[in-house]
Amino acid sequence: MRSLKVKLLAAAAVAAAASAVALIALPASAETAAFTVTNSWSTGYQAAVVVKNDTSAPISTWRVELTLPAGTTVVNSWNATQAVAGGTYTFTPAGWNAALAAGASTEFGMVVNGTGRPTTCLVNGRACGGSATPTTPAPTSSSPTANPSPTRTTAPTTAPTTAPTTAPAGRTPVAINGQLRVCGVNLCNQYNRPIQLRGMSTHGLQWFANCYNSASLDALATDWQADLFRIAMYVQEGGYETNPASFTSQVNNLVDQAEARGMYALIDFHTLTPGDPNYNLERARTFFGAVSARNAAKKNVIYEIANEPNGVSWTGIKNYAEQIIPVIRANDPDAVVIVGTRGWSSLGVSDGAGSSEIIANPVRATNIMYAFHFYAASHKDNYRAEVERAAGSLPLFVTEFGTVNANGGGAVDTASSTAWLDLLDRLKISYANWTFSDAGEGSAALKPGTCASGTYAGTGVLTESGALLRSRIRTADNFPTS
Repeated sequence: MRSLKVKLLAAAAVAAAASAVALIALPASAETAAFTVTNSWSTGYQAAVVVKNDTSAPISTWRVELTLPAGTTVVNSWNATQAVAGGTYTFTPAGWNAALAAGASTEFGMVVNGTGRPTTCLVNGRACGGSATPTTPAPTSSSPTANPSPTRTTAPTTAPTTAPTTAPAGRTPVAINGQLRVCGVNLCNQYNRPIQLRGMSTHGLQWFANCYNSASLDALATDWQADLFRIAMYVQEGGYETNPASFTSQVNNLVDQAEARGMYALIDFHTLTPGDPNYNLERARTFFGAVSARNAAKKNVIYEIANEPNGVSWTGIKNYAEQIIPVIRANDPDAVVIVGTRGWSSLGVSDGAGSSEIIANPVRATNIMYAFHFYAASHKDNYRAEVERAAGSLPLFVTEFGTVNANGGGAVDTASSTAWLDLLDRLKISYANWTFSDAGEGSAALKPGTCASGTYAGTGVLTESGALLRSRIRTADNFPTS
């Protein structure tokens, strides 16, 4: 998006891995807190804490106090409010997860610097039972690699689960289309036939991580019948640069969640300010090296290497692309790569230029596409005319668009949005709408508070923009297989 997006702080979401070791718990018939190491590396680890109400009556709040040894600190946490005094960390509800019915549970997580495990634990003022000196799992990697979806207050379970719902084999977009490739100016499937993918984009993971979980992705895949899930990982503005390992893990988890539901995952390196992608060249090398190596065997991954270049020439963007694409190709030679374009990915129109400079000087790489973004209330006939012209020479992918103004707000422009979607359908240009979130802005598909409620399916949770997009995305796909 071309303007500053709503900065509602939402903690990054992580749940426990099924194979992790439970460390501390209270006896039955009380509130319990189970601490689990979900991933570890040489200098720290990632952990989850499940708070469960094992009583026969509801409780209105909870408090967990963990004391860590000297030299071990919590560097960030999610799904809880954190306070610290000396070596004791106190975690209280994030708000939505305070009340627990009889037998219900909730979960929060943390990343810890240092290898020490908690020496004491209190939950609602009572000492935790069991051993406070557990066996330490062997390090599994040099950095965090797992980042499952957030767990909300749930009915009683014997152990937390993060396994996504698997869609029926052979009937999903990925099962039908397989590994994608660029053929001519089209995105083509495994049968070498042009297709169009239609889906939704996340908002910034650093603000709206609680919107992306098993329930929301189930709704997107089954209720919306979406083909595509764009994962918008901001680099600045509290994003990747603040904790590369954690954000890389979040992205990888969401790729897995999309794969399990048969959706394509578009990994968006969401650069916006500063607008020159070369500012983040080394970060991009590191990030794309990691995610392309980890996801190379998957058929559902598409890479978007620079979201909205601005204040930079096409030559500068091209130079960046020609350094990052080989990093991806070294690990994943088959995946489609999308290159951002000048003027906030407007093919240069917003800079007073156009697609002719790209056509005359294309990126020296194969199996690539070029990004185009629009906001329907701001970008109208002259932008549509440029897309129509460019589509005859360049493979285009609308990796982001909105139904409202370019700042993400204002009223839905139904007429312009419909004109845009009709054009993209006719030209078989794939798209992802901004955003599948409950942000307090006109472009959000979900009403405010939806992500805290945990209910995502149906029309009752949708804004005007969300209702329009759901109705378009739900129409039958045309995926030729011969």
